[in-house]
Amino acid sequence: MTIGALAFEDLCVKKGGVCVSNSIIDIIKTNTTTINYPYHGKIFIASEIGGVKLKSGLTEIDSAEAIRLFYFLKEDNQTINTMWLQKFIETASKMTKEGMTISYFTSISRDDEFEKSSDSIIPLFSLTYALAINFSIISCLRLDCVRNKVWVATFGVLSSGMAVLSSFGLLLYCGMPFAMTVATAPFLILGIGVDDMFIMISCWQQTQVHDNVEDRMAATYKDAAVSITITTLTDALAFYIGLLTPFGSVQSFCMYTGTAVLFCYLYNITFFGAFLALNGRREKGNRHWLTCMKVPEPEENTKKYNLCSIGGAYDHKTGKEEPMPINNFFKMYYGPFLTNTWTKVFVILLYAGYLGSSIYGCFQIQEGIDLKNLAVDSSYVGSYYDNEDQYFSEYGPNVMVVVTDSEFQYWDETARKSLDTCLRSFESLTLAGQSLVAKDMTLSWLNEYVKAGVVSNPNNETIFMDSLPTFLQQSGFTQDVNISNKVIIASRLFIQTINVSTAVDEKNMLNKLRETANGCPGKLVVYHPAFIYFDQYAVIVSNTIQNIVVATLAMLVISLMLIPNPICSLWVTFAIASVIVGVAGFMALWDVNLDSVSMINLVICIGFSVDFSAHISYAFVSSKEPTANKKAVDAVYHLGYPILQGAVSTILGVVVLSAAESYIFRTFFKIMFLVILFGAVHGIVFIPVFLTFFGICGGKVSDKKDVDGRSNTLSQRGHMWVTQTTGDFNMKNVHELRAVAANSNNIIALPSSIAIRRAEVRRVKMRWRREYMLLDFY
Repeated sequence: MTIGALAFEDLCVKKGGVCVSNSIIDIIKTNTTTINYPYHGKIFIASEIGGVKLKSGLTEIDSAEAIRLFYFLKEDNQTINTMWLQKFIETASKMTKEGMTISYFTSISRDDEFEKSSDSIIPLFSLTYALAINFSIISCLRLDCVRNKVWVATFGVLSSGMAVLSSFGLLLYCGMPFAMTVATAPFLILGIGVDDMFIMISCWQQTQVHDNVEDRMAATYKDAAVSITITTLTDALAFYIGLLTPFGSVQSFCMYTGTAVLFCYLYNITFFGAFLALNGRREKGNRHWLTCMKVPEPEENTKKYNLCSIGGAYDHKTGKEEPMPINNFFKMYYGPFLTNTWTKVFVILLYAGYLGSSIYGCFQIQEGIDLKNLAVDSSYVGSYYDNEDQYFSEYGPNVMVVVTDSEFQYWDETARKSLDTCLRSFESLTLAGQSLVAKDMTLSWLNEYVKAGVVSNPNNETIFMDSLPTFLQQSGFTQDVNISNKVIIASRLFIQTINVSTAVDEKNMLNKLRETANGCPGKLVVYHPAFIYFDQYAVIVSNTIQNIVVATLAMLVISLMLIPNPICSLWVTFAIASVIVGVAGFMALWDVNLDSVSMINLVICIGFSVDFSAHISYAFVSSKEPTANKKAVDAVYHLGYPILQGAVSTILGVVVLSAAESYIFRTFFKIMFLVILFGAVHGIVFIPVFLTFFGICGGKVSDKKDVDGRSNTLSQRGHMWVTQTTGDFNMKNVHELRAVAANSNNIIALPSSIAIRRAEVRRVKMRWRREYMLLDFY
């Protein structure tokens, strides 16, 4: 096979002027009738011949199922080498032989196929964005042609897209590496952005429709800003804490996603908020959502409006937009059902089952990633790794023991004995009661040099060094010793590992070999090209735990700062821990290992787990309802639908990834599905019930009766409830109440059923809260 005018012979690693050949081919060429295993003479052939069956009681091979051939290239010209390897892959892919299976692999295969993993999901991007965007817009549809929020939802989605472009552009301009794992970030930002959008729309709908747009925006930001600030800070902080990990792919993902979260927040409170205000002006003028033409308002107490000619309906009793049917479902049916005593008992039992299953799953977590999972399912790399596991798994990596001490005295007998003792300590290592390093398979150029007898006195430095180059050339150990100016800069020996079959075995093997090397005299380093992957196994658990603990503590601090009750802040932190345990446990039951890929998703989990619970907890604390049960109903009434909208839109944003051919993106889908599912369940099922057990999360309550015998509430110190159920509230009353308010420094609250003529309350700022109208006097 040639590249241009260059053939393999021009690029290969040569020994004695000839390309390095495969040992098994050289052995066959000798017409020998017997081949020993795993050593044939001094040649280790276990890496070249697999699926071996030995003759009974002997080391002779009776039969073999696979042969592996190696072709080594010089590193002089990487560009030419890459071209040759690509040509090799192209040629090997066309090779077929009846009765024979051919698999192949090159040094560039893993990187090339890893990049193809991201290319494989590009067609899915348009589909998943279409699903998420359409749902976000459709879920905000209303039959009322004035109150319709189609354009608001559209600009909310656009805001998320702008956040992705801004953050990616900024970091790429600053030179931040873009790892393939970052390709999942847009899905997350879309979910976060529309979630905040739904919260802001919900808060807008709770404002007074006849108030000025400025007042409505102020009321919207008053309720929504704290809630989305909590979730933004926790999300961004969770991602930035991920920068503590030593994995470049995780750091890249966390930097891009954390920055995008901040841009998403910025655009939500500016760009999206500005459009919400413009849409408010349209609603204020009772104009059609599409044509912006004025339309007549529907008559009071009627449902006579349509999408074309009549719109702008609102609840005349509360002065707010009419709630959507699903909001009424949460208030009239779901909330009371959830706060029922027997339902609470069931929820507690359900949570106990969830927690028990999660903890069980946590003990089933497997560490490590199968390297073939870095490529797409249809890749030739998968076939190669499968064959390697099937036929060549008996022996583990052939590990280099590198002497990096240039002052090591190889000619000194005492130094040689200490090195031999060190090699024997490697051979004595065990793992789970089995030998870790094969005895009598250690390959040492130094021992062979001394045994060969080519040097008359190996204990004399001059004689030792003068005879060494010739021996290395003749014996084939040239690549194992680095000599400069008659000084051995470094040298390497080889030990053969065995009984290494799982990722945990690989991690433990790496740790034991390094511990042994550190305990030897001199400077020894153990190395194998696969150690770059084994290294992640050694730190993945500790780094995951570190990130989770640090992030959870940070979430607690933020919750304590922004949620006006420490007990409820603790409940938010509890929800984080609960969701993390659930995701970790169920991901193990869903055949997802703990590796750098799932670690990224657990970092995501830390941020997303707090979102829904924080929204509900803050709404519970802010509620003016008199009892804990009513606070819970009020919280799910106002935020149950936005939470469902956010959960469904996020899941729709990742669901198509379940069909991806890449393990990385399927894992992303699995963990995101678990995070959103468990987060939503905690937000609208577990946390509201648990909060009802601690009424102290809200204000202290005491009941009094109004003139109609209905319960009225002195909800907070400094508030006076005035009971008047009939008649108009005229200016005389206003003056009287102003006097009372001025003398007592109180805020006066009146039942919202009282009719007030606008002209008579110009100096009174009205704010609606639940069933009462609060009047703040200037």
